[in-house]
Amino acid sequence: MQGFSSIDYVALLFFVAAWFSYWVAVELTPAGKRGLNLLMNGYRHRWMEQMVVRENRIVDTTILASLQNGTAFFASTSLLAIGGVLALVQSTNTALTLFQDLPFGLATSPFAWEVKVLGLAVIFVYAFFKFAWSYRLFNYTAILVGAVPVLTGDNQAEAQVAASRAAGMNVVAGKHFNRGQRAFFFALAYLGWLVSAYVFMAATAAVLYVMWRRQFASDARQALLDEK
Repeated sequence: MQGFSSIDYVALLFFVAAWFSYWVAVELTPAGKRGLNLLMNGYRHRWMEQMVVRENRIVDTTILASLQNGTAFFASTSLLAIGGVLALVQSTNTALTLFQDLPFGLATSPFAWEVKVLGLAVIFVYAFFKFAWSYRLFNYTAILVGAVPVLTGDNQAEAQVAASRAAGMNVVAGKHFNRGQRAFFFALAYLGWLVSAYVFMAATAAVLYVMWRRQFASDARQALLDEK
């Protein structure tokens, strides 16, 4: 393709492989069950179990509202990022001059620049869909929480089933939120490609390491393990 060298294709392949491998490792492998996200899913279920025995559920609705607000913030940020990326397309010549003057910047064609920028837009569009869907799922979780009956001696089984259903929806909403955040992190790595393919690969490796460390070697994960 015009404006792209072999190292560009290698860097892009490395980026896609890193994203895909991380997704597989965190969500599909046994090792992922020891990650921070999966550990927190257990607490989502414990939250719903505690919610069942509370007659006053103001605290639960407050937590759900907080989760929704955070998700809405990231969805709005995704739209702003998309707008910023499209602005880069409109100022191709100015941006090319700026990036080529950077220490590791390499000369590139306007066509290659626009393709790279549109790829960044695709990442932010993906993130927006994930955050928007997560926001909707947190709405569904709030409805399911409202449908959980107050625990009595006669409806214990029914209440537990309803709470488990709400917890399951909460877990799915969190999963899509995590995927949206993951897209944001990899978008930061993708920005390196606007400078050069070498910076792209280095940024991808750095982001992958940071994300792995947060999932499997962070103080946040250790805090959950220390409590057990």
